[in-house]
Amino acid sequence: MSRDSTRRQFLQSAAIATSASGLAPITSLVPRQAHAARSELLRVGLVGCGGRGTGAASQALRADPQVQLTAMADVFADRLQLSLASLSQLEDVASKIAVPPERQFVGFDACERLLATDVDVVLLATPPHFRPQHLAASIAAGKHVFAEKPVAVDAPGVRSVLASCQQAKERGLSVVSGLCLRYGVGFREAIRRIHDGAIGEVIAMMANDYRGPLWVKPRQPEWTDMHWQMRNWYYFTWLSGDFNVEQHVHFLDVCAWVMQDAYPNSAVGMGGRQVRVGEEFGNIFDHHSVTYEYSQGVRLFSNCRQMADCANDMSAIILGTKGQAILTDARKSMGLKTRDGRWIYEYRGNDDVYQTEHDELFASIRNGRPINNGEYMAKSTLLGIQGRMATYTGERIGWEQAAQSQELLGPREYAWGPIAAPAVAQPGITKFV
Repeated sequence: MSRDSTRRQFLQSAAIATSASGLAPITSLVPRQAHAARSELLRVGLVGCGGRGTGAASQALRADPQVQLTAMADVFADRLQLSLASLSQLEDVASKIAVPPERQFVGFDACERLLATDVDVVLLATPPHFRPQHLAASIAAGKHVFAEKPVAVDAPGVRSVLASCQQAKERGLSVVSGLCLRYGVGFREAIRRIHDGAIGEVIAMMANDYRGPLWVKPRQPEWTDMHWQMRNWYYFTWLSGDFNVEQHVHFLDVCAWVMQDAYPNSAVGMGGRQVRVGEEFGNIFDHHSVTYEYSQGVRLFSNCRQMADCANDMSAIILGTKGQAILTDARKSMGLKTRDGRWIYEYRGNDDVYQTEHDELFASIRNGRPINNGEYMAKSTLLGIQGRMATYTGERIGWEQAAQSQELLGPREYAWGPIAAPAVAQPGITKFV
């Protein structure tokens, strides 16, 4: 997005149906690398050069022998340079990096300028606020996409992502999600067994994300309000979606997967700020507890917390009529317990979920069978947003109500200057929009 464009204008246009999107006919826009021979070089562009983006770039470079990182983009020059230096120190990928100064793009329009280069694959790893417009621009430019989770911070963004992914499907472009647990060998086997009836009918689920605090970057004298919020993007709902969306989305998505991508009728919950109360923590909560209710009578009990010196747990527990499943990335604990016995996932060293998602992305480009994770990555993001709506307002929020919300988070324009710090939500006072 260029600086003089507004997000509201963009999302209004991005959510229009494909037939009215202003794109050229689908048949004339088959990407150069929609099906790439093994010997053809796939050029990669990284948008968002933080820790996760740097990790995604290294995994993309390991995913295929004929891959090269040729362009990078970030709003901050120092982040881009740190990422480039870090990648260049990795012996197994350093030879695959060719990012000269003229393909190092900095600023709010950096993604737009990167997309004008000859990259074939784009890795989107900025703060989630920017994902909808970056995804739409990438698909319009004919690029295959890896989109880090979550893919939006509000319902208009979710609607935009769904529209973009439909366009990707029609154009033969791959869109792979950063909801990496769906690419885990153990998770796939456990979910297959659940779907095959190993624990009977699902009657309840628990999704937990209890962890300690994360980083904070102290405000510097030369920083404007926008600099400060962008540097500390995690703590501002307009940038991150709050942590029940930004991080807890992983195990919310696992529960959606268990339900074969069915989503709840309603959500009600509570949350607040008990420990992270200073202004350096922006306006997000430090705990959320949400009960999701499905039409089948199933309940999903979702709990997440970020506090120091407390017990940690990241898992999904699935209760069925014939047994239960514990789904966790602590591999020795992953398993199913049923009346007929017990199955424990045996880790064999071949289950790097972060690497597998890139391996499968590049394989799909090579074999001409595109992957499109758009439906579940958008709707599982909305699942987290629905929960946040419930905790912020104190209201019971319906699925369709959440999906059609008109709340649009973020500034009207992107500029390095003053921007008001968003208010902390107050349940019972903050209203649904």
